[in-house]
Amino acid sequence: MTTILSANGLIEIPEEFRKADSLKPGQRCEIERVGHGEYRVRVEDGAPAASGNIGSAPDLVDWLLACPEKGWFTPMERGETTDDLKPLNFE
Repeated sequence: MTTILSANGLIEIPEEFRKADSLKPGQRCEIERVGHGEYRVRVEDGAPAASGNIGSAPDLVDWLLACPEKGWFTPMERGETTDDLKPLNFE
C-alpha cells in the first residue's frame, strides 16, 4: 500500500491498517531505519501517550470519567457572566 510523506515529514498509516490493528491517535510508535529507504515501524501496545495529542474530545471525556478519585469536584458559585452585560448604545 502506498502513502505520501507530508511536507512536515509525517507518514500516515492507512486506515485499513489502523482498523486492523486497533490503532488509536496518540499511540507511541518506534521507527527503525533498516537500510537506505527502508524503515520498520512498531506501534506500542496500550493506551495513547499521556503527553502530546490525547485524541478526540470523547477520548478525553472517557479518560476523565475513568478517574478513580470521585466527588472531588465542587462547582463554583455563579458569578457575573457575559449574559449580565448590557448592550452598548453608540447613538
